[in-house]
Amino acid sequence: MKEGWARQQSARFLKSTTIDPRVRLVERLEEFTGQYPWRWTPADGEAFIAHLRSGSNPIQMSTARTYEVTIGLFMEYLMDRRYQWMQVCDERFGEAPQEVFHEGNSVLHTVEYEGDPRRRPLTYDEVQALFDAADARPGKIRDQGRKGALAALRDAAVLTSVYAFGTRRTETSKLDLVDLRRNRKAPKFGNFGSLMVRFGKASKGAPPKRRMVLAVPEMDWIVETLQEWLTEIRPHFSPGRHPALWVTERAGRLSPRSINDAFVAARQAADLDEDLDLHCLRHSYITHLTEFGYPARFVQEQVGHSHAATTAIYMGVSNEYRNKLLESSMKNRLGDDWDVTP
Repeated sequence: MKEGWARQQSARFLKSTTIDPRVRLVERLEEFTGQYPWRWTPADGEAFIAHLRSGSNPIQMSTARTYEVTIGLFMEYLMDRRYQWMQVCDERFGEAPQEVFHEGNSVLHTVEYEGDPRRRPLTYDEVQALFDAADARPGKIRDQGRKGALAALRDAAVLTSVYAFGTRRTETSKLDLVDLRRNRKAPKFGNFGSLMVRFGKASKGAPPKRRMVLAVPEMDWIVETLQEWLTEIRPHFSPGRHPALWVTERAGRLSPRSINDAFVAARQAADLDEDLDLHCLRHSYITHLTEFGYPARFVQEQVGHSHAATTAIYMGVSNEYRNKLLESSMKNRLGDDWDVTP
């Protein structure tokens, strides 16, 4: 059953990174119930979710829904008469697969965003504190006589790049040297006027999305950072002909996990909220571009979202920005004599 379901998904060109976790989830339910799939009941599914919601690390609502949908897809496959599993199970065991999760016992999708509310954009001061801490780490490591100062220099450059271009960690990991491009409309940025993201987040069953991210004047400091990385720091890693933009001490490609670890180390050094994660830099990028005055469509294209509503979810503009918009609107309607003082 599991092999057939995996083949069905593979025929839809889903990746193994999608298929394998789905199969493992089915195996987890099998282990939890101690029963084969043709014996699973709605009560078994409910007990499984209740178990995952308990303990010291309960799953989030969005995770529960994902699990319920995944198990539902597996059961739909078994109940599809074109695959004859219903007939086989009935003939051999006198039982047949049934629906485990239905409208009455599954999470309803009632709101557009159900992610962790603690995930938010960093303020400008927090971004500065994070980068200051990342820049200070190499010196502290050298002063302590420990190894890793060179890697810390790289990590500081990686984090600033993530913020300056609003990239995801996997996108950042898979960047190559050739992905740094000129922008003829911004010649002062030299070879760093744009960034070709070739491994953007893909839709299910689709290849990775591509997009071109333009460097913006408000973050022109990234040019100096990348120049220093390419000419002064990266050569010390002895990368040879390795194409990756970000490399390791062993001349390999820097992994997404290592990029995440770099953020955690800088966040801890800066004594920032522990609920902030690397993806919050992408939230910050979207928010700050909006506050800089860039149109919503431009911001959406920069981060590669298919829908404007997704970009809006990432946004968390400051009260100061909203007050400026309010003041501008009131002046447009009531004239310059409008008084903003209490």
